[in-house]
Order: sequence, then structure tokens, then C-alpha cells
Amino acid sequence: MTFFSCRPDTERRKVFHLLSFLFLAGFLLIQSFAAHAALVRIKDIADFEGVRTNQLIGYGLVVGLHGTGDKLTNVLFTRETLISMLNRLGVNIRDREIQLQTHDVAAVMVTADLPPFSHGGGRIDVTVSATGDATDLTGGTLLVTPLMAADGEIYAVAQGSLATNAFSARGAAASIVHNIPTNGHIANGAVVEREVPVDLANRKQMHLSLRNPDFTTAGRIAQAINGSLGSNIARVMDPRTIALDLTLRDSIPALSRIGDLMVEPDTLAKVIVDDASGTIVIGNDVRISTVAIAQGNLTIQVTETPMVSQPGPMSNGTTTVVPRTSINVNNGNNAKLGILRNGPALSDLVSGLNAMGVGPRDMISILQAIKADGALQADLEVR
Repeated sequence: MTFFSCRPDTERRKVFHLLSFLFLAGFLLIQSFAAHAALVRIKDIADFEGVRTNQLIGYGLVVGLHGTGDKLTNVLFTRETLISMLNRLGVNIRDREIQLQTHDVAAVMVTADLPPFSHGGGRIDVTVSATGDATDLTGGTLLVTPLMAADGEIYAVAQGSLATNAFSARGAAASIVHNIPTNGHIANGAVVEREVPVDLANRKQMHLSLRNPDFTTAGRIAQAINGSLGSNIARVMDPRTIALDLTLRDSIPALSRIGDLMVEPDTLAKVIVDDASGTIVIGNDVRISTVAIAQGNLTIQVTETPMVSQPGPMSNGTTTVVPRTSINVNNGNNAKLGILRNGPALSDLVSGLNAMGVGPRDMISILQAIKADGALQADLEVR
């Protein structure tokens, strides 16, 4: 009897301990996830000195267009470029009185980004943009175009068929254009001819450059590097630059390890406003003091509803149009004075503004007024 009377209590104790364990494990998992949610890799927020892309540019011709190219009588540089290219290919038309009338050729500018550590024979993407009065580059082929860097040296050569991801249709009374048909793209359209040497293996003194300068973030990065690779390796020089001393270490493995270290970047309290589009971006650390806000607008609506007056039967009168105007004025008397209380978090600030029922345009004016009052504890950037 004693054994059977204790068994239910034992089972209940086991279930209770199991549930407690699961609850504690779930709580610790949530806390761990929240603690690491804001961590990012160093290589995602900083760049190593000397590891950068290089911009390339070139001028060329696109052929094979279906009557949508440059008008050679209007765009003289396209005509001269075409004649020069034909001369180099053995077709001499410069000394002859020939009037070129083709509309299937367009002069273009070709741009590309040369990634770091690119080697000869590798391929990169290029962007092709019309420079004359061409209306559509769809279906065209870019002829051999050398791509130069700022030093005047040729680093790649581009050629290939364009893809514009656009279309245009035109009729007698209407036309439609989707995307930009005068701007095209060639995937792997350029071959790298010259390399930009970057010797990291033999470099023992390097700099790490933050994309968003901040003393707190730079300090955290230096602390993470020194804690992982040893003390006195990283030293903060300014909010953007961290000096690395790799004298006693192999550079490549050390840089790879540094790039994968996790840190929590700090951000400035900032509000960015785009007045043209009505876009508002509010940072997570933005704080606002308690203020009272009243937002009211004066709206005047004028409506024209003209009436037609017909003469009476068997009369000599004429039909006339009688103007009829209706004016409605709303001076915003329904606007109320609302209190926007001190928000400890971004969600409270947004909830407070939304609770007042203001739209993005009105919110821009409110934020500017709050900043002028000194209650907005953040930088306000209006674009």
C-alpha cells in the first residue's frame, strides 16, 4: 500500500522537474539569442587597408540596334567613332563623299568595378550607358572596348551582348517605357588584362578602417582582437582607424581570424528625413523628452460645377453656361493638443507619434519642431 500511494507523487515530481528544466532551458536560449542578436562580424563593418575595388571606364560602340541608335547627322562623335573603327578594320570611307544614315549604332560609356585580388583572365560585370540620342539599347552588342582606371592604364577589355531588362512601345498617340532602355548590363562582359597587386602576406603593420566611424565600436573591435589573438595587437588611433601589429604572427591566418570575430557596433542617435519622398528613418537610440504637440492644417477646397441655362420655349434666348462655385474651408479646429511623453525606446516613440494620428508629411514638421525645441535627443538630418 505504501509503494502505490507514493508513486503518483513521484511521477508528479518528475514531471515538475522536467517542466522546470525545459522552461529554464528555453529562457536561457531566448536570453542567449537576444544577447547575440546585435553581434556582427568585423569584416562586415570594417575594411582592411589596401583591400579595395577600383573603378574602370571606357568609351565604345554598340551595334545591332533595331533603328533605335544614334542619329549620325545629330551625334557627330558617334559618326566619327564609327568611321575611325571602320578605318582600323580596313574600310576607308573618310575620303569618300558618303552620307551615313544608319540608326543601328550608338556611342556608349562602359563602366565596371575591378574587385581586389582580380587576376589576369578573370571576368567582371560591366554597365553600358548611352551617351547620344539613342532610345533603346536592347538587343545590341558592345564592340571591343578598353577599360581604363584613373591612372590611364588599361585593366580590362569589354565586349558582349547587352541585357537591359526594359522595353518600350510607341504608337501614334501614346507610348510606354518600362525601366531604362538606354542603360544595359553585361554579366562577365569584361576580361581582366592587368592586376592590381596587393601583398598582404608580407605586411606586418596594417590598418582596419570602420565604415561608420565611432569611438565605442572601435574600442570594442580592438578589445575583441586583443582578447582573441593576444594583447597589444590592436590599437585605436581614431574613431575610424584601428592599427594592427602582426609582427609575431602569420598575416593571412590572423586577418582571416580577425574578420570572423563578433562585435556589437554602436550607432549614433539620428533621425533621417527625406522631404521629397516623405521617408523617415529613426535610429534605435533616439530619445525624446516630454513635449505637447498640436498639429492642425488649413484646407481650402474649391469646386467648380457649371450649370447650363436653357431659354424658354418659343423664346429668342440663347443657351448659356452659368458658373457655379462651391468653397469649403477647414481651419483645423478639430486638432487636439497631444502630449508625447518621454520614450525609453524606439517603439514607444513611434507608438506615440502614431497615436496622434499624424502622417509622414506632418511627422516631418513635428520632428523639426521638436528638434528646434531641444526635446529631440538625436541628430536630425533632412535631405
